[in-house]
Amino acid sequence: MSNRLITSSLLLTCLITGPAHASEAAIRKGVQARFPEMTVESVQKTPFSGLYEVVVGGRILYTDEKVSYIFIGNLIDARGAAERDLTRERNAQLALQTLKKASDQAIKRVRGNGKRVIYTFEDPNCGYCKQLQKELAKINDITIYTFLWPILSQDSVDKSRAIWCARDRAKSWDDVMLRGVAAQSDGNCVVPFEKNHELTQRFGIRGTPAIFLADGRMLGGFLSAAELEQEMSSASAK
Repeated sequence: MSNRLITSSLLLTCLITGPAHASEAAIRKGVQARFPEMTVESVQKTPFSGLYEVVVGGRILYTDEKVSYIFIGNLIDARGAAERDLTRERNAQLALQTLKKASDQAIKRVRGNGKRVIYTFEDPNCGYCKQLQKELAKINDITIYTFLWPILSQDSVDKSRAIWCARDRAKSWDDVMLRGVAAQSDGNCVVPFEKNHELTQRFGIRGTPAIFLADGRMLGGFLSAAELEQEMSSASAK
């Protein structure tokens, strides 16, 4: 999808004309014809008559029954006393689904009962990532999935490979990030770095650390333990 389509907050683009009452399969076919290089992942009706949500390559767009127009932007439900950003909510749902499916690409650490869950994208040479580990060490009853995303240097790639190929990845990560102890690799292994990079592209992540909550919301960069506690409580309430 072009940058013009992705970055516009409000855009109507004339597409192709479909049947008067297109099925979801017909809508999928029509949108796929417009964006042949992308994958149409899902098509579903919105709460509003004649308007369909289409997920294309991880991005949400909207179209009418005839596939005559494409709308890219945030769909707001203004019917109640409090407005709801339906697009933001749906993006969070999609992000969480994707993260859960990809959890085997991440280092898993469990503290206490592990009931609260967060997902992070980190580089072992990232200063803010190391500060984040110190804050996370103060939090109990949490499960942390860390996706290695070595983007700063070749040394980041080498360290990440050693961590991922270690016998105990969680301990190796904590050794590197909290104690400055080099990871001891058990040898060559298949690393998920390219797949993790694809996730960052899907989510629009621009740097490390990136943090996702259990409700799929992405937080911006480094947060203190107190701030994380507050955000996790908010996610649990939802």
